[in-house]
Amino acid sequence: MQPLADWPLEARQGLVGVFTDIDDTLTTEGAITADALEAMAALKAAGLHVVAVTGRPVGWSEPFAAAWPIDAIVAENGAVALVPVGDGRLEKRYQQDSATRERNFARMQAVLDRIEKTIPGARRATDSAGRECDIAIDHSEFTRLSDETIAEVAAAMRDDGMHATVSSIHINGWYGDHNKLAGARWIVRELWDRRLDDEMDLWAYVGDSTNDALMFEHFAHSIGVANVRRFEGALSHLPRYVSKHERGAGFAEAAAAVLSARSLSAR
Repeated sequence: MQPLADWPLEARQGLVGVFTDIDDTLTTEGAITADALEAMAALKAAGLHVVAVTGRPVGWSEPFAAAWPIDAIVAENGAVALVPVGDGRLEKRYQQDSATRERNFARMQAVLDRIEKTIPGARRATDSAGRECDIAIDHSEFTRLSDETIAEVAAAMRDDGMHATVSSIHINGWYGDHNKLAGARWIVRELWDRRLDDEMDLWAYVGDSTNDALMFEHFAHSIGVANVRRFEGALSHLPRYVSKHERGAGFAEAAAAVLSARSLSAR
């Protein structure tokens, strides 16, 4: 991981948008910080697209999608998007049809119940009531699980045919081919009728944990906030750059790097 200061000016000047994780990337101790919120607003004011892609549930994400200066929140690891349409209203878009979602939901609840009954210490995330397309076990938000237990939970999900990823706070599992990268591709197509794979060099991604590895792999302009070092040994792909600061301050640092380059190119 290179220092953020090594991110070439020319690369930053050509960006059209920024994707970002939420937990421990925009937030600090569970709440978004003023500097991160101001950074999102500054990016939007400068004409850039801003999209959050998170493992958090759609129900949990709704107030933030309505209030933050953002084009969309893609929640539940790419399954569903919340798009502000004005006056605080949100449009909800899904990748799966309703019959598939209903069928998968019943299967996922059975897996969730079994994990809680068979793996000591495993408890569903407190935001589970807002989940429609995945399940989550808490490992670091209100509960502390060992690395071995985290791996056991993820294995239990995969043994039942689910995809499983580990964020900075939760172990998420779901049925379907979506993930954070697929969600990013989908929302770019949905909102702007463009193909993300044709313009990967025009977007940056900011994240902090192992469920961001796929994004770190595919985005040349990938930035880890400093607390990504907690997961450095577990990441299959590291971010290209790393900020000096952690969490919301690290996101603000990345946004400042984008905006400073943009202001120079306008001169």
